[in-house]
Amino acid sequence: MIWLFYNDLGRYHLVADVIDRVPKLGYLAAYAKQAIRVKKIDHKMSIAKYRADMPEIKDWKWPYEF
Repeated sequence: MIWLFYNDLGRYHLVADVIDRVPKLGYLAAYAKQAIRVKKIDHKMSIAKYRADMPEIKDWKWPYEF
């Protein structure tokens, strides 16, 4: 789902957006936000090199049953 990354709809973008929009998280989420920035860079580099999502993205499965 490479297009999700480039349209800012990937999971890392969405989590960063939540952190930005929930005022109570503020400085408490600073480390999480930095980790997300690093993951976004790693993901972008992986896409550029392999033209595919990282395995942790591509192979992820919803862990719960419906």
